[in-house]
Amino acid sequence: MRGSRVSDCPFFMPYDLCRCPDDEIVVFLWHLHLKRRRKPRMITSTSNQQMKNLTALIKKARERKKQNAFVVEGIKMFLEAPKEWLISVYVSESFLQEEEHKKLLQEYTYEVVADAVFRSVSDTQTPQGILAVVKIPKYELSDMLCGEKTHLLILESVQDPGNLGTMVRTGEGAGISGIIMNRTTVDLFNPKTIRSTMGSIYRMPYYIVDDLEETLAMLQGKGVHLYAAHLKGTAMYDAFDYTKACGFLIGNEGNGLSKEIADCADTYIRIPMEGKVESLNAAISATLLMYECNRQRRKK
Repeated sequence: MRGSRVSDCPFFMPYDLCRCPDDEIVVFLWHLHLKRRRKPRMITSTSNQQMKNLTALIKKARERKKQNAFVVEGIKMFLEAPKEWLISVYVSESFLQEEEHKKLLQEYTYEVVADAVFRSVSDTQTPQGILAVVKIPKYELSDMLCGEKTHLLILESVQDPGNLGTMVRTGEGAGISGIIMNRTTVDLFNPKTIRSTMGSIYRMPYYIVDDLEETLAMLQGKGVHLYAAHLKGTAMYDAFDYTKACGFLIGNEGNGLSKEIADCADTYIRIPMEGKVESLNAAISATLLMYECNRQRRKK
């Protein structure tokens, strides 16, 4: 044993198995080895497979659906994501230079990405230095039906990601029980939609349907009264009782509700317009209706 050299020591093995004459040297080298192993490798190329996958998830709805995953960016969106939903985490090299950020990441496994590569992958103009791949949550229609407390937002072919994200965020604030949308509504997990939700995407039940007419008939069969915000409405939106199960129908930004879906409503309602304004933005209209329901139920 005395004739063994330090260079012969297999550092990948625990020191008590090493044939080395000096235990202190072995311990030192073993801990040095562990320290080097813990240091995350840096991704330095956009050709890296993980970076290619991130880009695909950010840009392609089809890829998000295929992988059942979406991408979130920024500290707030990262911290609010349920840990069991996290698939992978990526941080820029400059992000790790802050001690506060290192503490934030202590309980997570993550990959370090060179700043230039991180900027090229990020979907924002001024990246915060952290993004994560998150599982897409799944809900059933039954998850948002809660008897007389049912309060639904029902969307037909809304196209603007910012509008959809705002409705999700406002819906959480107004206490709705869920959002139903048809397939031609913009992708809920589009990066712009996700940013607009400001974290509400993690808490708002949703359900995407192939046949909206059929779903509306089913809801009516369960006692949900459907109101359509429509230019043909004669009664003002605040003239009705929303304290029982109800749903509000909101249509496409440019064309409103289709005749087929509008005809499914139990009641047309109208939002008053002064001056020469013909209608409000879809997200604003939805906000007014959701919060009127919230106001009535708080006063009940």
